Amino acid sequence: MKHCLVVDDSSVIRKVARRILEDLDFSISEAEDGKQALEACRTSMPDAILLDWNMPVMDGLEFLTTLRHESGGDKPVVVFCTTENDVAHITRAIRAGANEYIMKPFDKEIVEAKFQEVGLI
Repeated sequence: MKHCLVVDDSSVIRKVARRILEDLDFSISEAEDGKQALEACRTSMPDAILLDWNMPVMDGLEFLTTLRHESGGDKPVVVFCTTENDVAHITRAIRAGANEYIMKPFDKEIVEAKFQEVGLI
């Protein structure tokens, strides 16, 4: 079973993402911000990361940039999931190492399609 780390400061978003991803046969762990996510990755690197942009402590872009320099940090597929939808944000995310980008609000069909595109399912 593949493992996905859901990183979002909203408990509601984490809960919705958890339900969707568990239905797609992922095991899930959660983090409320980039710092917690980085600690989780240093303990056990996930197969995938569903990542919010705007979070306290450490935002998604800072987390992603740091992750990609960690040992094994090049391996997880990172899917940004955010309300930031302008081309500049998407470009920055892809340049920082994101594999895909999902806009909030999202549903199971969107998540499933994006995860299929990047070869996770």
